[in-house]
Order: sequence, then C-alpha cells, then structure tokens
Amino acid sequence: MAQQDATRFRPARLFLLGAGVIALAAVGWSIAARQDRREDTPVADAPATDPAATAQANPNDPAAWRALGSALYDQGRFTEAADAYSRAARLAPDVAIVWSAMGEALVLASKRDPLPAEARAAFAKAIALDPKDPRARYFLAVQKDLDGDHKGAIDDWLALLADTPADAPWRADVVRTIEQVGKINKIDTAARLATAQAAAPAASPAMPLAARGIPGPSAADLATASAMRPSDQRAMAEGMVMRLEGKLKADPANVDGWVMLMRSRVTLGEPGKARQALADAVAANPARAAYLREQAGVLGID
Repeated sequence: MAQQDATRFRPARLFLLGAGVIALAAVGWSIAARQDRREDTPVADAPATDPAATAQANPNDPAAWRALGSALYDQGRFTEAADAYSRAARLAPDVAIVWSAMGEALVLASKRDPLPAEARAAFAKAIALDPKDPRARYFLAVQKDLDGDHKGAIDDWLALLADTPADAPWRADVVRTIEQVGKINKIDTAARLATAQAAAPAASPAMPLAARGIPGPSAADLATASAMRPSDQRAMAEGMVMRLEGKLKADPANVDGWVMLMRSRVTLGEPGKARQALADAVAANPARAAYLREQAGVLGID
C-alpha cells in the first residue's frame, strides 16, 4: 500500500551535462514512487496525516523524517526534502537509501552545480553502506561523465544495467543514457549493451518487498474516495489496514502481509504501530526475523 522513497525506478528528468545528455535524477529507489503516485496511486497510499506535524511530534523517529522528505520531494521542495532526509540520516546513519535519497534531493535543489559536493558525499556514504545501491551507483557514474571519464561512466552504467531486473520500468532510460553518451563521445556500446541486457535478472526477486508496489483499492473504491472529505479518506485507509490486520490474525505466517502492514502504518504516520507490527511479525515468524527486519529497514523502521 504505502509507497516510500524506495521503490521501482523510473527516470523522470533529463539534464544537459557537459558534452552528454544524462538522465540525471532518478535512477534510484525514489522517483518511481512519486511517479506512480501521480499516475495510478490508490487513495490509501496518499499521506493521511501532515508529515511535517508527524516529524515535529516525533523528532527522534527516522521514519517520520523520511516520510516528510518524500512528501516535500513530491511538492518540488527539494532543498527542504534534503534537509528532512538529512535529519533521517543522522538518526539512522546506517540506511543507505536514506543517504542516496538525500543526495538526489540535493542534486535537484542545486541551481548551478549539477552534482554539488554535498550530494556527492551523500552518494559516497550510500555506496559505502551498500555497494549495490542503484541510485548512488548511477549518480557516481554521472560524476565520472562530468569529469570527462566517459568510458568509465559507461562502464559503471553497464554494470548497473546488468544488475537491473528485466521488468524494471526505468531500464529503458538507463539504456538510452548509455547510448546517448556513447554516441556523443564516439564510444561503441552496442555489443556491451546487448551483453549487459542479457545478464539482467529475469524478474525482480532481489528488490525488497517493502519497495514494491502493493495492490490497493479497486477502481470502484477510487471513484468513491475521490469525492470524499480528507477525514473520510483516512477512515477508508484505516479500514483497509484493519482488514489486513484481521487477515494476519487468521494467517500470522504471511510474512509479506506483515510487510504490507508495516508500510501502511508508516504511510498513515503511525511509526509506533509500524514498529509494533514488526515486533508482532517477528514473534509470529522467528525463522524469518532477518527478512522482516531487512524489509523494515527499507521503510526506516528501527
């Protein structure tokens, strides 16, 4: 249900950088969440509380600051989004995607420097924590291109592409970036592109469930909700969460259902209940504790 700053990729902006056209912002876990919300978001995915108020009321909760960063990003308030992510990073310094989300916001907030020093530092921190963080890998390759190392940048993008699930919606944009930079700099990429694409995972099993889209209400539900007052929309979202909780009571072994519940609680601005959902999930499924905690980490639940 909840879409956070970590989800499917879908590059959304193109920038002219130096000699090449680079798809600068968005090869990372955050852009697609916002694009998906604009295109086909279930009402239950919309923030039902004021993220700023939630963060102020829970100043030591990294999940609250991440939710605020996501909301500010949606509004195009990138400087403020970066500040919110910075707060989240200070509170949860070992979560790579928080650092890469902050870096992306800093890039989009910059009026002159395409990759300001603060953003580069954030991406470097993310990659130190998780060498596979896609957004950090992408932007660090952009830095190579800006520095004139076009071949090195292409090498890194090709490596990223080889790790990109075949069903990722942002895949075509990475391919296009490689083709464009190669063409501009007279670097033949055709054979290596084919190899990288052939090496890609067939689906997206490595993508954390907490970062994937989860089905929401039906079309009829959306049509009804569109005419609702905000308070009624929240009641609708809470009703969905209550139904999910009921299903989990009947089937506590459904670990993916627990992940959905955690995401829902984060989106509703209920970090305490999200943590309780994690505790209940681990208690019911001790053998899957590591998996559940990994998913919770994606959501900023500590």
